[in-house]
Amino acid sequence: MEENDLAIKAGDAAKWSTITEIAAKLIIPITNMILARFLAPEAFGVVTTITMIISFAGLFSDAGFQSYLIQREFKDEEERKKSTNVAFITNLTIAFALWGLIALFRDQIARSAGNPDLGLVVAIACVQIPLTSFSSIQTALFRREFNFKSLFLARIVSSVIPLIITVPLAMIGFQYWSLIIGSTCGILANAIMLTVKSKWRPELYYNFALLREMFSFSVWSLMEAISIWFTLWIDALIIGNSFSAYYLGLYKNSLNMVNSFMSLVTASIIPILFSVLSRLQNDDTEFQAMYYKTQRFISYLVLPLGFGIFLYSDLVTNIMFGSQWIEASNIIGIWAFVAAFGIIFSNFNGEVYRSKGKPRLSFIYQIIHLTFLIPTCLISMKFGFWSLVYARSLIRFQGTIVGFIFMRAFMGFSLKDMLSNVAKPLCSTLLMSLIAIGLKQISSAVIWSFISILICAFMYVSFIILIDRGQISEIIKLFRDKTKR
Repeated sequence: MEENDLAIKAGDAAKWSTITEIAAKLIIPITNMILARFLAPEAFGVVTTITMIISFAGLFSDAGFQSYLIQREFKDEEERKKSTNVAFITNLTIAFALWGLIALFRDQIARSAGNPDLGLVVAIACVQIPLTSFSSIQTALFRREFNFKSLFLARIVSSVIPLIITVPLAMIGFQYWSLIIGSTCGILANAIMLTVKSKWRPELYYNFALLREMFSFSVWSLMEAISIWFTLWIDALIIGNSFSAYYLGLYKNSLNMVNSFMSLVTASIIPILFSVLSRLQNDDTEFQAMYYKTQRFISYLVLPLGFGIFLYSDLVTNIMFGSQWIEASNIIGIWAFVAAFGIIFSNFNGEVYRSKGKPRLSFIYQIIHLTFLIPTCLISMKFGFWSLVYARSLIRFQGTIVGFIFMRAFMGFSLKDMLSNVAKPLCSTLLMSLIAIGLKQISSAVIWSFISILICAFMYVSFIILIDRGQISEIIKLFRDKTKR
């Protein structure tokens, strides 16, 4: 693919991906804002347990084939069609097999996850595994072709459906069932719409030799995905087994809300970044330039968002969840702060490894992180729930340090360049934070909090225009040019 064509496709993809993700990610927090008024943290704790089980099973049904179909440079269209058929049939077969095994051992699985009474609920909810698997191959093909416009409508509809189904069910007392039914209907709608819009159709073709080749390529992607799952869920697993469903719901729903805010920025960029870097994998200069440009752009948005949520966590909690969730304020604040640094220095690293065909590096990175994370959670758990919350949050900085080492040692990225690349966004954010701290001393009234946030936002924009006008002009020009297409 020519560089100009790649830039054009990436720009068009960025536009549609951004629109899609912003719309979808706005719907999710709005849904949670409403549900938090009707459902107690215990209900979210139950759903967290189920989501944890479904997400783990889903790793095996995908088997890393999504990454294979996006990253692989096929010889011709026929080879790609054959690989797609093999991936689809394998995914769906594994998905149904996993659903059957989960139904068979539902009580034991629920007990291991810390909720022994949820066996039947787990078995029913796991219908989401084959539904998700059915559409995963179409999603990979759309992303490979930078066809994010086709993903737009499906994603929006699948995000709206849980809102119009879950909220009424919660209002009439369905508790956690309202969340399960709503999410299942959303996944079903997504599968139907992507299947209808996809040009590819399954064929009666299967080749075990091709499966072996695909799996040998994807096995490290699968191992990486499993290690990432443990990184994301080990804390919830420990909390579910050591504390009540109330604390599990309080903890995980708070993290989900912060991640929803952060993903307003990142979710539209990461799929495109992987696709673009995969096409640039043989050009180190352009490869690194794309990474640095993306990292800096994200820094301008994520750093002030993370610091702002940390400084105004009480206000954010009251708006998002209501007074019954006020305990979540400290969780939301500390997680937003560390997440901002994790996103700009760690989260994109996995896309670099995978796009270079080296997912084993991401797997090794995750294993190293887990060797610190698991003991940290187990030890801090003995001192209570809040000790675990703060320890789990702060240990993310260890992952950032290891990420620096990996990017320097294996990918040839300069530590100095990575740090200097975000120096101006960080300085602007620190100046904004000092102003916010000063304004908070004037009054604690809600109205004044909103006014001070507007003042901080204005000052932040002023700072970045003053110290980095060229970068801002480049970003504006980039999006203006792409939007015109």
